[in-house]
Amino acid sequence: MFRPSAYVGRVMRIDPVRRQSVISLGSTLALTAIGFLSTMFFAHTVGPAILGAYFLFVAYYSVFNLIGDGGFGGAAVKRISEGVDQNAYFTAFVFLRVMLLVASVGLLLLLRPLLVDLTASGAFPWLLAALVVSVFTNVAANGVYGTGKVGINQIGNLIDTLVRIIIQVIAVILGYGIAGLAGGFVAGLIAYGLFTFRFLDLSPAPFGLPHLRSLFSFSVWTFLSSSGYLVFSYADTIMIGYFMTDVDVGIYRVALQLTSIATFVTLALHTTLFPKISYWGKQGELSQVEHAIARGFTYSLLLAVPVVFGGWLLGERLLYFFYGAAFSVGAGALAILLPVQIAHVFMFLQTMSLNALNRPQDSFRVTAIAVCANILLNMTLIPLYGITGAAMATLITMVLNATLAGRSLSRCIRVRVESRPVAKIILAALVMSAAVAAFSYIIPLRNVFVLLGAIALGGLAYMLVLLKLDRGIRDDLKDLAEGLGIPWPGML
Repeated sequence: MFRPSAYVGRVMRIDPVRRQSVISLGSTLALTAIGFLSTMFFAHTVGPAILGAYFLFVAYYSVFNLIGDGGFGGAAVKRISEGVDQNAYFTAFVFLRVMLLVASVGLLLLLRPLLVDLTASGAFPWLLAALVVSVFTNVAANGVYGTGKVGINQIGNLIDTLVRIIIQVIAVILGYGIAGLAGGFVAGLIAYGLFTFRFLDLSPAPFGLPHLRSLFSFSVWTFLSSSGYLVFSYADTIMIGYFMTDVDVGIYRVALQLTSIATFVTLALHTTLFPKISYWGKQGELSQVEHAIARGFTYSLLLAVPVVFGGWLLGERLLYFFYGAAFSVGAGALAILLPVQIAHVFMFLQTMSLNALNRPQDSFRVTAIAVCANILLNMTLIPLYGITGAAMATLITMVLNATLAGRSLSRCIRVRVESRPVAKIILAALVMSAAVAAFSYIIPLRNVFVLLGAIALGGLAYMLVLLKLDRGIRDDLKDLAEGLGIPWPGML
């Protein structure tokens, strides 16, 4: 008979890093699945124009929320995770966050006449509400994350997504359009903040200038680095909205979201590894950091490589059946955006490691170069090639950022890729591609059920070949499955 307490005890016996990685991976997988299904529903229900307006709302929220955070969120997590004066650093962060909210909202109101797309869609009041609510949510979430409660933070993210999407679906069915999508976004933030606040152990405490200086010294670089990452995330979206239409924004962002499934392992590892690498770096245990990053590359590519290969084969059909005929014109951009996610694996983990090792200035320098290139390329290529040009700009600059980040990180630790496991991943993905291509030739992909059959066949072929080729990956997955109480097939 299944006993929850016994199961929890079994899970808690798993190595802490691996256990937190599983929690992060499970939460990220759930978030990804929910996000994909909801976007498919919205794509079929409201179409690319309203969906594009919502994507612009999210882009502007991200920009002004970054201004309101000022990099102090990452700085607070770093200082709190070091275990010294945690309450004082937390209180200083709350003070700074409130001050910056006033600045970000004031700037937004000043720029309102220029934000034509945002005001025309009716999303501007919702953006103000989201920025105010984000203060409470960010304070609670960063406090919990800084004290090492990664699982709680991930569950909070899951609650945010669930609440947001449930309200959005109901609102869209009732005909509220962009107001329903933006209102659901705000509701999710509130739920996230309330949940994480329950597990916040930090409390107000006196702080002084040394605490503020310490946060400032780290926040300057994290703010600049975050600004660079934000450019990669949303500059293309905002520029497509400026040069083209909301419809083009919707098509492009849907194609980009479809490729993002390749990196949900990377996102889970990023969340788990940052506080661990921060601690190891503080203790001088650099060999632990080197091993963790190398394994992070391998397990990120474990999903990213087959997704890229499969996307090249099935991309147009995926857009057509999952999102609708109007979105299938984004297949060209999709093909270019897929390898972006391979570069994203290396960029994301390497810049995270630079920040965790207290070298945010290096992270900023390499990102700044790529950011300038990204803006120039977007301004040049979008008017010429539309959303395909935006995809080309993103690919070029992501590769540049990953390369420069690797060079900077290699100055303080040995950065390596586990060549044999990665080669076996690529070989298994090639076998998978051959199986999918043969299936598609024999049975044309004329409906969604045949498409799902091709995906299932490819996934099965990939896993069987990989687990037979690589004993290390197989043993890691087997140990993890047994630790979670999941039966492992005897044939493997």
